[in-house]
Amino acid sequence: MNELLIRKAEERDIKEMAELDQMCFAMPWSEESFYDEIVKNELAFYIVAEIEKKVVGYVGSWMILDEGHITHVAVHPGYRKKGIGHAMLSLLFDHCEKNGIFSHTLEVRPSNQAALTLYGQFGFKEAGRRKAYYENNGEDALILWRRAEDILLKAQ
Repeated sequence: MNELLIRKAEERDIKEMAELDQMCFAMPWSEESFYDEIVKNELAFYIVAEIEKKVVGYVGSWMILDEGHITHVAVHPGYRKKGIGHAMLSLLFDHCEKNGIFSHTLEVRPSNQAALTLYGQFGFKEAGRRKAYYENNGEDALILWRRAEDILLKAQ
């Protein structure tokens, strides 16, 4: 694999992020939604992964008080299983922890085994279920949490 660059997302990344969203999700966000997140939303923090100046992945989180809510984790289908998602999440958590955020939550489809495996590597645990959460097929969403106390105990 060519050199991987992971950096904070910028306005110039919006088009590629929206295109990647189309590839990765059944209910993708629009360019306008990404613009609102990257440019306008002061609570949002997004990271992109680049290979040869092409965005091949991104992660995003809303940093609300002392919690992070992960909005998206996306890796281009042609670049999966290469550690890109893990690398992006590691940097996201480092950034959040430097800013006093140690707990994170997200929703994920129970059928998304690859995502569940990735999140499990970071200590996420199931905390609930949102019935019929996904509009495109009525699938439930698992609510996962990575709690501060678990992370702080692990570090000791």
